[in-house]
This record gives sequence, structure tokens and C-alpha cells, in this order.
Amino acid sequence: MMRNNPYGGRTILLERDCDALLIPHGHAIDLQSGSAVRITQALGDNFTVEVQGNLLLIMGEDSDALGIAKSVDEKTHPILFDDSVDLEKQCWYQLKRCYDPEIPVNIVDLGLIYNCDIKSEPNTDTPQAVDNNVVVVMTLTSPACGMGPVLVEEVKRKLSFLSRVSTVAVEITFEPPWSQDSMSKAARLQLGLL
Repeated sequence: MMRNNPYGGRTILLERDCDALLIPHGHAIDLQSGSAVRITQALGDNFTVEVQGNLLLIMGEDSDALGIAKSVDEKTHPILFDDSVDLEKQCWYQLKRCYDPEIPVNIVDLGLIYNCDIKSEPNTDTPQAVDNNVVVVMTLTSPACGMGPVLVEEVKRKLSFLSRVSTVAVEITFEPPWSQDSMSKAARLQLGLL
């Protein structure tokens, strides 16, 4: 995991209390201000940290607890703020910014996203407006994946960030089941499977 860590694996003392999720179970943990954490992965705005031998996920909105400024703005991700960009392209961009907290590969390249469909419908309150409802069909690496609900919420959070998205629904399926063959060539290469 260290190769994707711009923070060099250094130990940081939390600047405030924050929530975290235990990996791989997904159980909520309260981290106290002053707790020592070591960042092992920093991808997609979230942080995987090690605390007393346990891996935890700290969401991007709590990056200030780590002393790290939030990085989603027009300068760092201009595609997200440009309404002239095709909405489908923005959605796929956001999906590629979702990472499994244990694996340094985005969920698109992991082969977890089967479909991302945008259904545009007239807005009933404002006739000239359109509601863009996004439906994502995805799988997990295992039906027993404890981080599954976390990944689903991350997909919803990332897509809901887009100003033109009205609603987001995520459907989990295990047909077809995920396998390493579902991964992109780049993902297999990154994980040393080629």
C-alpha cells in the first residue's frame, strides 16, 4: 500500500475527534483527538490508516482531523465543476475516484461496476428543469465483504456531489460473480497479477 501514499507512512496525531471504519468489517470507531495514526493509503479523498495494528478508513470530509486540507475543488478536479462536460463522463470520473480501502485500485478498474445509467426526466416542479437519476449496478469481490456497505455509500456520496445529479441508487448483484478476470489490465499490472 505504501506506493500510493504521498504522506510517506509517517505517524500523525489527530487534531480533533473523528469517525473511522474498521477494515474489513466496516464497524464504526470513534478516534480521539491526539490519537496516533499512520496513513497507509490516501486515494480518492479517503485515508486508510493504521492504529495499534488495525486498519481504519477515515473519510475525506474528515481530512482536517489529519491536518490535511480538503482537495476537491475546481483546481484539483475541474471536470467536476464544468457543466459543459457530459454528465456520464463526470459520473465515470467520480466512480474512478472510489477505492476499496484495502486495495490501491479504483472500483472501476477492479471490475466492480457493471453499469452506470442516467435516467433524465422532466422536473415536475420546474418544467424547464431536468432530474438526472443515476442508477449504478455493481458487485463486490465477495458476498461476505464487510466493506460492501461502505463502498455503496462512497459511490452514492461521490455521485451526489455532482451538481446535475438529482438522485443516486446503487444495486448490488452477484451475477455474474466477480473474479480477477473482471479487473482491467492496468489493475492486474498494478497488483502484480500480470
